[in-house]
Amino acid sequence: MSVNIRNLSAALLGVTVMTACVTKSTFRREMNDRRTELNSEVSARTAADSALSAEIAALRTDLTGLRTEFGARITAMEEGIKFAFPVNFAFDDATVREQDQVALDRFAQIAQKYYNGAVVTVEGFADPAGSTRYNMDLSRRRAEAVRAYLVSKGMTDAQLKAIGYGESRQVVAGAERDDTGAELNRRVVFVVETKGDSTAANVTASALR
Repeated sequence: MSVNIRNLSAALLGVTVMTACVTKSTFRREMNDRRTELNSEVSARTAADSALSAEIAALRTDLTGLRTEFGARITAMEEGIKFAFPVNFAFDDATVREQDQVALDRFAQIAQKYYNGAVVTVEGFADPAGSTRYNMDLSRRRAEAVRAYLVSKGMTDAQLKAIGYGESRQVVAGAERDDTGAELNRRVVFVVETKGDSTAANVTASALR
């Protein structure tokens, strides 16, 4: 009977040792697997950060170009980004001028590159000559003309909206017809809505710093 007990004890000890070895081996394997996963996550995060940094740098260069080449005023707002270009109109006219087409071409390129999923609103304005109703219609036609031009440059109908604000928000108060500064009142402004796209908003905010 005592021999059987000794044999049983030895067997149990062997099982315990084997179990410890298996448990240790499993632990090491799980740790190696987890280390591999963490390294992959770090690598992916580093690659994403590098890509984001490159996008911010590229956008900063493009926005700087809009400012220096075309005198654009770019402002980050809660709902998006406002682009004020020197895209103006002749008195009582809604035709896109040839000298403004280069600036519009560049804006279309940047909008498609960085804000392809955003809605872009073209806001039209007029100088105070004429009736309020007429100026509202004229400003809308100016916005529609610019919208049509941007569509011809590859932007989509769904992405673009046009709205007229008439003689409101005058740059030079009261300037009309041939008055100094009246042309500044006959303009369009672009608002890129990034409220629902935190990445575009954050990239733009970083690029504008």
